[in-house]
Amino acid sequence: MTPKKKTKGTLIVLSGPSGVGKSTVIAELLSERKDIYFSVSYTTRGPRVGEADGVSYHFVSKEEFEGMIARDELLEYAKYVDNYYGTSMKVIREKLDAGVDVLLEIEVQGAATVKRKCPDAVCIFVIPPTFEELSRRLHGRATDDEQVIQGRLERAKAEYRQIPLYDYLVINDSVQSATREILSILCAEGCRVDQRLPMIRNQIEGVTAL
Repeated sequence: MTPKKKTKGTLIVLSGPSGVGKSTVIAELLSERKDIYFSVSYTTRGPRVGEADGVSYHFVSKEEFEGMIARDELLEYAKYVDNYYGTSMKVIREKLDAGVDVLLEIEVQGAATVKRKCPDAVCIFVIPPTFEELSRRLHGRATDDEQVIQGRLERAKAEYRQIPLYDYLVINDSVQSATREILSILCAEGCRVDQRLPMIRNQIEGVTAL
C-alpha cells in the first residue's frame, strides 16, 4: 500500500530493547512500504556477523564520530554500552522536505532528543510479549557472553520506564503482527487533517466560497 503524496514527510522513530527484534520488523515493514526511507545510523561499535557498512550502520571510529558532534552534523546521538550511536541531520531534513517518510531506529535517549527537536515525530516503542521472552531471545542470539546479556536486560528495564513518553506501543509477539500494527499506525498518521489538508486546500476553499 502506497500512501498519497504528501507535502511533508513523517518522521517515524522506532525504539525498543536490544533483542526485541527491531531489525527483523523493520525489514518486513520496508518490504511492505518501499516508499519509506530508512535512515542508517552512525556507530562506533564494531559490525556483528552479517552486518554491512552503509546498510546496517555506518561504522566509524570514535574520533570520526566526535568530529561529527563537534561540527553539529547530528540530529541526535547517544552513548550506549560504551559506543556512540547517531543520526545525520542533513539527509533527514532533505527527505522530509521532499514529502518522504523517514524511519529512524534509535534508543530511548536519542528518541527523546528527536522528539524535543521534532515534536511532530511519531514515536513507537516495541516490546516482546514478556520480559522472559526478551531474555530468551538475547541468549538465543549467541553473540554475547552472560555478563553482556545481563547488562542488556538491566538496560531494558530502564528503557521500559520511558514507554509513557512514546506515542504508540507495539508488542512483537510475531514479526507479521508487529508489522501490521506499525502499518496501521502509519496509515492513521497519514490521514491526519494537517497531513491531508494541504492536498485538498483548493477543494476546501472552493466549497467554502459557495
